[in-house]
Amino acid sequence: MKSGYPNSGISYYWIAAFLFEYLHFYKNRYNDPMDNLSIIKALSNETRFKILEWLKEPEVHFGPQDHLAKECGFEHGICVGSIAEKAGLAQSVISGYLVKMQKAGLLQSKRMGQWTYYRRDEDAIRRFKESVQADL
Repeated sequence: MKSGYPNSGISYYWIAAFLFEYLHFYKNRYNDPMDNLSIIKALSNETRFKILEWLKEPEVHFGPQDHLAKECGFEHGICVGSIAEKAGLAQSVISGYLVKMQKAGLLQSKRMGQWTYYRRDEDAIRRFKESVQADL
């Protein structure tokens, strides 16, 4: 069993399942304006969770993004191909994962020519963490 927290024996599945059920109840009862449920669904897949972790420190996990112009204003953006290579999955699968994460509010994207770059939306992630911490 893969552990969601080191040496805890708690799997990603159980963490996501608990948060899913709690926030589903909370959202239906209190109409929370932030869509925590879609974020939890996006993070319930281990590869998507890893992608978010990798994008926290892109310089450590990915090579230089030569196609991304410095003046474009999208620092720390990583192209889909680099993420697919690191994950060991097809680019089409990773593209679907990234779109789901973007729709949940975890990522920002920018299209530059033939490449699409993604980076974390740190403000949205911070709000999500604060919301979960306050609610739980």
